[in-house]
Amino acid sequence: MSELDKLDAGQWYHFLDDEVAARKARAAKLCQEFNAIDATDPAAQTAKIREILGSCGQHVSVQANFNCDNGLNIHVGENFLSNYNLTILDIAPVTIGDNVMIGPNVDIYTVNHPLVAADRIQWLAQGSPVTIGNNVWIGGKVTITPGVTIGDNVVVATGAVVTQDIPDNTLVGGVPAKVIKTLA
Repeated sequence: MSELDKLDAGQWYHFLDDEVAARKARAAKLCQEFNAIDATDPAAQTAKIREILGSCGQHVSVQANFNCDNGLNIHVGENFLSNYNLTILDIAPVTIGDNVMIGPNVDIYTVNHPLVAADRIQWLAQGSPVTIGNNVWIGGKVTITPGVTIGDNVVVATGAVVTQDIPDNTLVGGVPAKVIKTLA
C-alpha cells in the first residue's frame, strides 16, 4: 500500500512521501495563484476557487488569503462565504453545508500527528474528516480540529477552539468550545 493510499484510507502515513508532497504542492501553487488575483476581479477569484475545490455550490465567495493542503478534499454547499485568511488543511475530506459563513483568520485542520515523539520523528500523520452542517456561522479566529462534526444552525463564537462534535441549534464558544446556549 502506498503512502498516498494510507493517507486516503485514514491510516498513518509518511507525510514527506513524494506523492503526498506532490498533492500538497499542487494545492500550494493554486492557492498562490488565487491569492495573487486582484480583489477587484471577483469573477477571476471565483473561477480559481472552483479550480481548487473538490466541489462547490453555484454561489461561493472566498476572500484572499486562502490556503489548503489538497483542495480537492474540500466540498462546500450553496451560498458559501469566507472572509480573509482561511486555512483548511484538507488531508482528509472537509464537507461544508449550505449557507455557511466563515469569519476571518479561521483554521480548519484534518491532519494530526502522533503523541509519541519516536513516532513523530518518523514524519507520520493521519487525517480525520471535518463536517460542518447547514446554516452555520463561524466567527473570526476559530480553530476546528481533526475529526469534528458541527451540526446545523450552529454559531461558533469568535476565538473558539472546537475539539469535539457540536450539536445542532447551539451557540458554542471558549477554549475548548462548549455549548453556551441552545438556539431556537
